Amino acid sequence: MALIVAARFETFDVAQAAAVSLMNAGVSSDALHTFYVNPAGSHDTFPGGGDRAADPGSEGGQYGAVVGAAALGIAGAVLGAAVTYSLGTSALYIAGGAGIGAYVGSLVGAVYKLGRAHPERTRAENRIAQKNEGRPSGVLLAVHTEPDQAERVSALLRGAGGVEVERARGQWRDGQWQDFDPLLSPDLEDQPKA
Repeated sequence: MALIVAARFETFDVAQAAAVSLMNAGVSSDALHTFYVNPAGSHDTFPGGGDRAADPGSEGGQYGAVVGAAALGIAGAVLGAAVTYSLGTSALYIAGGAGIGAYVGSLVGAVYKLGRAHPERTRAENRIAQKNEGRPSGVLLAVHTEPDQAERVSALLRGAGGVEVERARGQWRDGQWQDFDPLLSPDLEDQPKA
């Protein structure tokens, strides 16, 4: 696996200027790869689009839908039974009340649970969540480098305006970071002390 040092830039022009300064410092153009990282949610990992099978904020929505459907379904059935008993008509009102109550209850229950604060995560859950938060969008300049040159490349990237300088191990082929995963959070280097 190749050692890759990368930094995020605001525009392609700024990243290109950083690439020129790296080449002036002796870095080969084949060791540079500039590309845009899309905003979270727009990487089309799934056939229907998006990055994840479910939105993290939707956690627990299915339980709210079931509880709401059961509660309002029962209330609707009771209301339907009362109408049936008072009017002496068909039991169709019971089924209709239960169906309408279940439908409305599932919507209300799911919406009630969506976006609500969830219990605190364990440390292990926090590490997993942080690893999979992804990265901010922007222009990324990746540099394939040797371990003894990594500090120098990091300093050059920072000096050229790069932020969130990271180090990664990956596959570098044909002048590109082949196995880059925008869904994984970067392993950021510590900022140097001023």
